[in-house]
Amino acid sequence: MNAAKPLPAYLIQRYQGWKATTYSDNRAWYKRLATEGQRPRAMVISCCDSRVHVTSIFGADQGEFFIHRNIANLVPPYEPDGDHHGTSAAVEYAVTALNVAHLIVLGHSNCGGVQGCLDMCSGNAPHLEEQSSFVGRWMDILRPGYERVKAMNTPEGQVRALEKESVIVSLENLMTFPFIREAVEQDLLTLHGLWTDIGEGGLEYFDPKTRSFQPV
Repeated sequence: MNAAKPLPAYLIQRYQGWKATTYSDNRAWYKRLATEGQRPRAMVISCCDSRVHVTSIFGADQGEFFIHRNIANLVPPYEPDGDHHGTSAAVEYAVTALNVAHLIVLGHSNCGGVQGCLDMCSGNAPHLEEQSSFVGRWMDILRPGYERVKAMNTPEGQVRALEKESVIVSLENLMTFPFIREAVEQDLLTLHGLWTDIGEGGLEYFDPKTRSFQPV
């Protein structure tokens, strides 16, 4: 594998700084995490977007969250077809092996994946329609959400609504997993939908009674 290269110097320097300070000051805690394993109380499914810093938003330390990130924080429906399903595998492990008590789907403002879905579904991104597009086929998961917002008057309103639909669609799809539905019905697991405004630092939660997002 000739493509793999050493880390760039700035990352090496950052690692060495972390090892000499944060790790050194908390060596016993890291040893405990390593030997006793993880016991996260919650799983967070968030977007890959580098601006979404899940642990910072909630002030979390190592070991608190089981985090899975993908394009536009989407969860596909339950499809036990023997194919490769990274998100479904992460969800299965969190719920059936780690027994998390909370499963959080976290959407965000200015999501490039959601914008791509909007462009694709409205006929403005033919390259995403191609079968060879991994992004396009992943964003197909959000098509039901697009159908619910396509009648909105402004592009800005559509994309903001679709960002929140990415959370709602994922929550709906989570409930198609038998082990999740069972855990929810037995009060062993709660699902939560959140949306964060990157620029304003705001956080909203999904209220299923009103099917709307409310400020935290």
